[in-house]
Amino acid sequence: MAYVKNTNHLLSHGNINTRTAALEIIEHALAEANPYNATKALVSIQGDILRVGELKFDLPQNRHIYLLGAGKATYPIAKALEEILGDRISGGVIVCKYGQEGTLSQADLHLASHPIPDESGFEASQKALDLAAQTQKDDIVFGCITGGSSALFPFPAVGITLEEKKAVSLLLLTCGANIVEINAVRKHLSQIKGGRLAKAIHPQAHLINLTVSDVIGDPLDYITDPTVPDTSTFDDAKATLTKYDLWSEVPSSVSRFLKRADPEFETPKERDLAKYNRRDFIIVKGDAACEAAAEKAKALGFNTMILSTMLEGESKELGRTFAAIAREVLLNHRPLKPPCVVIGGGETTVKIDGASGEGGPNQEFTVSAALSIENIEDVVIMGLDSDGSDGPTDYAGAIADKSTVSRARELCIDLFDCLKRHAVTPALCELGDAIHTGATGTNVNDLKFMIVSNSG
Repeated sequence: MAYVKNTNHLLSHGNINTRTAALEIIEHALAEANPYNATKALVSIQGDILRVGELKFDLPQNRHIYLLGAGKATYPIAKALEEILGDRISGGVIVCKYGQEGTLSQADLHLASHPIPDESGFEASQKALDLAAQTQKDDIVFGCITGGSSALFPFPAVGITLEEKKAVSLLLLTCGANIVEINAVRKHLSQIKGGRLAKAIHPQAHLINLTVSDVIGDPLDYITDPTVPDTSTFDDAKATLTKYDLWSEVPSSVSRFLKRADPEFETPKERDLAKYNRRDFIIVKGDAACEAAAEKAKALGFNTMILSTMLEGESKELGRTFAAIAREVLLNHRPLKPPCVVIGGGETTVKIDGASGEGGPNQEFTVSAALSIENIEDVVIMGLDSDGSDGPTDYAGAIADKSTVSRARELCIDLFDCLKRHAVTPALCELGDAIHTGATGTNVNDLKFMIVSNSG
């Protein structure tokens, strides 16, 4: 299966040979980050014995198995579990982003909005909590929580409406905060996140978390936070609003709730869930796409290095940095001698002040890089959101080379102005440089890399 749907368009212009190599690297990176295969490798059943890694469970007739999950990489996990366990699954609630293809037979599949939550996700959250409350001693619950669950599992705290939660989500996503800062707030404004779904499950049931990381460093309470103890506090949530000057912009109900910081509404900590039977498995780590990209680049004959898998900050600034490294490679053969591939991963952000158009962090990274390599031969730079949706767009990211700016000029497209207005998607689509994958079924850290093909 090919992930990139518009390969022919992307290879109809520019440095075709190097673009081809870039697309081969993307295909391999996404395939290796597939949680369906990882689930099949971890979970198996033989007769009445269920194995999950080193865990072993006897499955008598009266033992219930449930699936509870939300996220952009959750469907492949749930699908694999259904294929393994079949009608041994007693039920489940799985929430995925609109556009997710496929069906489930043993669990209820709900589609909801991401990155801004909606009523569908709210209703599914209630059903997930209701099902968790039905669990009994010795039941097995697979927690299939992956990146995107914060939007797909919206259940606002008492006194806060869904509309107010939406407003806070938009502010957090456009202020330049990183995912740890954002989630510290979202977890403290929720009745399901921050370990609360885990607490709703019977303490003597078995909660088995299968997750895919999209957060730098793979911290469990930021990648599968509804079903693990929370390490953040009300103070962390308040610090985010202070750091990004959001107190005057959030709804008054949110401001009052966070400032009150009622201990009764603090998220469950390790001590609160200490008696629960819980095991956590990160089946695909956040740097999986970077590692796989490096593997493929080496196989294609490139000198290869992973610069960092912990990149953060403003996307357009990082784009200029990658372009500067490309010039260093060509002029001084540092940090690698060409032909080479330099890879980066992480979660960069875009700070939006005022009105904006359509775009995303990886697209802004690529356009910024393109503006800095317009006079440089033999360089291709690419930014990709592994889930297939970069920001609130239908595109996974973009690819650029020397031809990108010159073709834009011929079409009277001012890429600098598009970047300034955060409106790069229409320009990239017109140029044929936007990457379209659709939902990939995975969600690890963003993948960014450049190829310098000149071997001189």
